[in-house]
Amino acid sequence: MKKLDSSLKNMMMVLVGVAFISGGLLAWVNHITEKPITLQQDKALADGIKAVMGAENVTVTGNDTVYKNVDNIKLAFILHLIGTQGTAVESVVNGFGGPLRILVGFNTKGKILGYTILQTSETPGLGSKASTWFQKGGKGNIIGRQGGSLMVKKDGGDVDAITASTITSRAFLKAVNQAYQAIKNREGCK
Repeated sequence: MKKLDSSLKNMMMVLVGVAFISGGLLAWVNHITEKPITLQQDKALADGIKAVMGAENVTVTGNDTVYKNVDNIKLAFILHLIGTQGTAVESVVNGFGGPLRILVGFNTKGKILGYTILQTSETPGLGSKASTWFQKGGKGNIIGRQGGSLMVKKDGGDVDAITASTITSRAFLKAVNQAYQAIKNREGCK
């Protein structure tokens, strides 16, 4: 087989050929993995809703998306309506390391039933403690409290911040408060 001349035309043809083959392979892999990824995300959300509502027998009766302007940014809050039990709300804020996406369960009176972290980029060992810190029995327990005005002690509130991770604590509580604000005008939530 004759070696190709090292010319701009030949290099461009080889580069275009490699890019075309690579792009085709990536598209094929994306197509093959798209459905399993979607199924896994749906299962994780369903399991998260059960966890934040504190019950195994949970039926989502509807979904709404509420848009709110927060700090001059239009944010979308996804509300998963759980019949007479309450609402599970997806909320996202910027934490110390990037987006912090949580799912918070509220009863019909706006009290926090539970939460789970869906996505975090926080510092391992510090900010990542938010997954347990604010749970029942944790040092910053918010379960059973009314949403809307939760603040860390450093800011005049009464919630213990994660040690050495005040920025993450503030971001987490902001996400919870914003989730509450997204549902506060719904019927039955005072």
